[in-house]
Amino acid sequence: MTTAPQSPLPSHPFLRLRLASRSGMPRPIDGAWWPRSYDLLAELPSLLAGLPCAWGHITSVTVNGATWSAVPGRMLVSNQVVRLGRTVAASAPHTIVLLAPGRGRWDLLVVPPDTTEEAAEPLMAGAASGHD
Repeated sequence: MTTAPQSPLPSHPFLRLRLASRSGMPRPIDGAWWPRSYDLLAELPSLLAGLPCAWGHITSVTVNGATWSAVPGRMLVSNQVVRLGRTVAASAPHTIVLLAPGRGRWDLLVVPPDTTEEAAEPLMAGAASGHD
């Protein structure tokens, strides 16, 4: 198991995350996340810390194995074990799946880290509004 590094104050003060508003209708995408790299061990702690409390404790994260750098099977984030999985499903190459037992599943569009701000903004807005 890997422990997430305890880093000093982040050089980037805000999490690039946009979530869809809660509605009674099921959605294929629950929002968008624009990480700064494909290093899941570095990026995941800030993503999990920035999620709504109502989502509960995320215990499992699945990413596309062809996109993200190699990851261990689990890691410790804020004193909680998170299982990490990799898939090569062609149907969702740019998503991350978050699971919280008893709370639900959330699928986020992953905007590639090297995307310009001008290109990322409409992708994130579309995912948050349900037009992914």
